[in-house]
Amino acid sequence: MVVLALHGDIEPANHNPGEILTTSSYAGPGAAGSEGKTFFGHPRGLATLFFTEMWERFSYYGMRALLILFMTAATTGANPGMGLDVGTAAAIYGLYTSLVYLLALPGGWVADNLWGQQKAVFVGGCIIAAGHFTMAIPTTATFYTGLILIVIGTGLLKPNVSTVVGDLYPEGGARRDAGFSVFYMGINLGAFIGPLITGFFGEGYNWHWGFSAAGIGMVLGLIQYKAGIKYLGDAGTLKTKDSESVIARKSRIFFRSFFGILAAVLTFGWMVYQGIIDVTLQQIAGALGAGILILVAVYFAYLWLYGGHTSEENRRLAVIFWLFILIAIFWSGFEQAGSSLNLFASDQTNRVIFGWTMPASFLQSINPIFIIILAPVFGSLWVWLANRSANPSIPMKAGLGLLGLSAGFFVISWGAANAGDGTLVSPAWLIVTYFLHTVGELAISPIGLSAITKLSPRGRVGQMMGIWFVGAAVGNLFAGLVAGSLETLAPFELFRTVAMIVGAAGVVALVVSPGVKRIMGNVQ
Repeated sequence: MVVLALHGDIEPANHNPGEILTTSSYAGPGAAGSEGKTFFGHPRGLATLFFTEMWERFSYYGMRALLILFMTAATTGANPGMGLDVGTAAAIYGLYTSLVYLLALPGGWVADNLWGQQKAVFVGGCIIAAGHFTMAIPTTATFYTGLILIVIGTGLLKPNVSTVVGDLYPEGGARRDAGFSVFYMGINLGAFIGPLITGFFGEGYNWHWGFSAAGIGMVLGLIQYKAGIKYLGDAGTLKTKDSESVIARKSRIFFRSFFGILAAVLTFGWMVYQGIIDVTLQQIAGALGAGILILVAVYFAYLWLYGGHTSEENRRLAVIFWLFILIAIFWSGFEQAGSSLNLFASDQTNRVIFGWTMPASFLQSINPIFIIILAPVFGSLWVWLANRSANPSIPMKAGLGLLGLSAGFFVISWGAANAGDGTLVSPAWLIVTYFLHTVGELAISPIGLSAITKLSPRGRVGQMMGIWFVGAAVGNLFAGLVAGSLETLAPFELFRTVAMIVGAAGVVALVVSPGVKRIMGNVQ
């Protein structure tokens, strides 16, 4: 899950909690046509983006909660699935979740150079909705087509809706930080509600009803986005010095390239599916992950050798590269939530409550609710420690985040050791695990995101944020591959192995953190 750093209060002291819309003299890009209305004391356009993101995350996390359960469910019975083995299903899951992040890079480029963020968000949402409704049609071809559409649509919407939020605050500063804090609540509210609704229909009745529910959520988001787009003013509109002819030429080149690559990928996929090319999905995912890591390493080598940066900037780039490695390791463990931990919830967790069997996907809502509860606590904790000159450094917080993740996997490994031979364990094991994972997430994710903006050389901030997305993509990809090990490893062995690897990385991060802090210089 994406987390944003929390700074400042979400509600002003004089705000009436029962009244979302108030009046204000605020004027800015997001206030055009708003008649002075505000959203929790912020530009009225923030409400439009808040609910757009809430419904998009509702659809994304709602569908993700069903994905691996549907793929591994038997093809017979009252609610048939795809009947895939765990290894294949986990590889598809990893490829899907990683490509969602990778396509944020071209999605951001399209918005910056061709369309503007406002248009990219709307078009992306339409493609996402089409993807969910395509998955609602019970055929193998429509399932994969739907996944491709969701990947493309999310690549357009996800990075650009956040950019529009920033554009609402041309003055920057604490007001922008507080606005992102409100926006972030929408992310996690959607992530909390999504699995509950889609799980109720998808697991309880028909998988494809769940996919339809995700699509309906995205449509609701699009309706309110179009209704409230007037409050955005010129925030997120295309701002370029290029002439219309130059933009048209760029557009032709980009879309020819994009659809050419897409056609090549689809052709390759069809040849693999038909057995013409003899490779497995696991091999494809592994090769993609290795290729991405090599490209990132080559890119940083180019920046160090030929980027024209000062020695201080090169040192800071080295810190970004180190944080990239740590965040990739973190997500490779954390994103087990939707794969191996989801399967553990389905197969080895006692979900009977007063005679009613709770859908396994409901447990996917634990992390976002912990985020909503704990994020303000962590935000206050960092401020409190900073005021006492005791705030841990950025690299130390990254190490602590990995140790929190590791502790969660040791807990679930212990719980899994008590399962098996028909014995189901309490959901409390997963709840404690997700609590520790959330603590780790809040220590590394928002802090790392903030660090990227501080460490990036002038003119490289956007590229370095792209690297952060790539780190998340690599982590999601390897998370799927790791989850596929459930075919050959018992759950407690898999979780214990992940705990030890992530824990070792956390210890290394803590040991080298003083040296990394010195390399950072005066960046706090």
